[in-house]
Amino acid sequence: MAIALPTLIFAGLGVQSGISAGTGQPLPTPTLAVSENSRYFVDAADDPFFWMGDTAWGMPVNLTRDEVVQYLDLRNAQGFNVIQVVGVFNQAGGPGPNRYGDWPYDKKLPRLSITDGADPNDTVQYDYWDHLDFIVDQANARGIRIALVPIWAHGQVGELLDEENAEEYGRFIGSRYRDRRVVWVLGGDYPADGDENIWRTLALGIAHGVTGRDDYRSTVMTYHPIGGTTSTHWFREDAWLTFDMMQGGHCLRYNQRHDLLRDAYEAAPTRPFLDGEPIYAQHPYCWDQPPEGYSTPLDVRRDAYWAVFAGAAGHTYGDHTVWQFSGATGRPSELGAVGDWRDAMDDEAAWQMRNLVSLMDAYPWWKAQPDSGSIVYEARAADRRIQAMKAVDGTFALIYSPDGTSFNANLGAAVAPGARLSWYDPRSGDSTPLGTLQRGTVTYVPPSLDDWVLVADDAPDPRPTPP
Repeated sequence: MAIALPTLIFAGLGVQSGISAGTGQPLPTPTLAVSENSRYFVDAADDPFFWMGDTAWGMPVNLTRDEVVQYLDLRNAQGFNVIQVVGVFNQAGGPGPNRYGDWPYDKKLPRLSITDGADPNDTVQYDYWDHLDFIVDQANARGIRIALVPIWAHGQVGELLDEENAEEYGRFIGSRYRDRRVVWVLGGDYPADGDENIWRTLALGIAHGVTGRDDYRSTVMTYHPIGGTTSTHWFREDAWLTFDMMQGGHCLRYNQRHDLLRDAYEAAPTRPFLDGEPIYAQHPYCWDQPPEGYSTPLDVRRDAYWAVFAGAAGHTYGDHTVWQFSGATGRPSELGAVGDWRDAMDDEAAWQMRNLVSLMDAYPWWKAQPDSGSIVYEARAADRRIQAMKAVDGTFALIYSPDGTSFNANLGAAVAPGARLSWYDPRSGDSTPLGTLQRGTVTYVPPSLDDWVLVADDAPDPRPTPP
């Protein structure tokens, strides 16, 4: 078990040297940047980056090193490129001890439990923060970014984290991960009402730790809110807010989700946005137990395609059993979760997120915008809502139909007649040719009573869909 140092450790971890160096050196390259039109992310090579996240809030507390590798290898194979993790989490067995008997802090937040060295074979050296380092480094080695929540808001903001210690803690964690591919997610399933200055102070501390100055150009930050809200509700004009995160939540509030997505796309100033907590796979509807039932893969797919086709810069998947890693320890599962995390990792909905990634890889999604009614005249509502997106250069259009019933669409309003048509199956990733696009309004009948994507493609050659 790591031994907690009884003194503040921020300066001893290179924060002061980072601040001094920051005043005379170029700013670190951010792990992601925002596109010129402020609609999506780009990577260091200025290539569009489609966010496909997974939710692993409780990983630092619940998994061993070997299990971390097992988790990351499978999520990498499933197409995930962002993993959402909490540093100090007070759920799922947290905030400590972790599987190695270590706590993140000693009784209060400024007294972080840090030891000299990081040898995993030495139980004294290898502390809680070394284990979080391991998680971040192993993810980065697989091309995966960590969306790190420094401390979970619900139950901790205003108590463990306050305005007095937020800047110091921000400097510590910003300095520690300044050279790793980390996206910063403040908050944690909580409204910021009355606590706005705590989060602003934490954001400033992170910037100091990363850059050594009051400069947010090298940090990518957002706020994870309570269900049914978005980060811009509290921080619309804040300079540290790089992108907008919403939480659709775990109830089937279909029209509310539609309103959240529409408002996020139309918000000023324009920012990339995404749903950082949609309905999780295998989640009891509204936390209720049967007979209300549990969410299905269709619920998960609908949230994902509705969001991306409404202009989101990506999407985050979550599994109710995986985020808390049920079965990893002897503790009981929370909030109605069932099963073991290893089995839940293989849920069909997780593999089906790869099909969404493949579709976005095949089409330049960053050139698209949500259709405002020129393609589909009757978009319907609730769980039958149809969502379309179209390329601004007229090269393709996509229509997501969630229930397999026929609908009328005028694809000629977005793509030239003669373009190839096909049905894309979100469940399998297979495409079925449908012929060529005709002028005017046409009635389209999906191949089955499932969800489908109608594709109109004006490219001269068929686009490859990556496996």
